[in-house]
Amino acid sequence: MIKTVLFDMNETLLNLSLLKENFDKHFEDPTIPKYWFAKVLHYSTVMGAMDEYTDFGKLSEAALESLFLENEKELTDETKKDILGSFKRLPAYNDVSEALKLLRENNIKVIAVTNSSYEMVKEQLTNSKLINLFDSYYSVDAVQKYKPFKDIYQYVLKQEKVNADETVMVATHDWDLIGAKKVGLVTAYINRKKDQYNPYYLNPDISSTNLLDVVEEIIKLN
Repeated sequence: MIKTVLFDMNETLLNLSLLKENFDKHFEDPTIPKYWFAKVLHYSTVMGAMDEYTDFGKLSEAALESLFLENEKELTDETKKDILGSFKRLPAYNDVSEALKLLRENNIKVIAVTNSSYEMVKEQLTNSKLINLFDSYYSVDAVQKYKPFKDIYQYVLKQEKVNADETVMVATHDWDLIGAKKVGLVTAYINRKKDQYNPYYLNPDISSTNLLDVVEEIIKLN
C-alpha cells in the first residue's frame, strides 16, 4: 500500500521556462540552460563520489561562471543575480496542483525531496504557491550528499517512518529514479522534456507525460 509520494522539484514540478528566458538574454544557443544544468549535476556527482559537499547554490554559481568563461562572455554580478535568482521564482506546471490535491484526498502524504538547499526549496514552494500542498520537504543539506546517492532517500524514509515499498519517487530525471529504485522505492517517471530515458538504468514502475495520469496510477496501486 502506498502511503507516501516523494517529488523532485526542478523540472519535475517546476517549469524552467523563466530560467531559460534569462539565459536567452545572453546566449543564442537554446541548449545552453541544459548544458549549464548538466554541469551542475556533474559537479554534484563528482563531489558526492569523493565524499565532499557544497550546497546547490554555490555549485550553480560555479557552473555559471564556467559557462560564461567558456563562451568568452562577461558575467556581471547583476547577470549572475538575474539568472540564479530566477531559480527561486520558477512557476509550477499546470498539472501540479490538481495532482497533489488528488493524492492528499486519498490520504497519501506529499513530500518534496530536492538537491536544492533548505532555504531555496522553501522559497521555491512559496513562490510557486505549492507550499500548502506539501506535508513536508527535505533537502540534501540534511545528509550532505546529492541525489542520486542513496543517503537522502534512506534519510527521508527513516524520518517519515515509512517503508521503501510504501513510497513512490516521482521525477523527470532518470538518474534520480535509479537512485530511488536502488533503495527499493517504487518509481514514477514524468516525461517533461524531449529526452531518452537511459536504457541502461532500471525502468520506472510508472511512466507518463502528465502528472495527473501518474498520480492516478499511483492511487491504483492501493
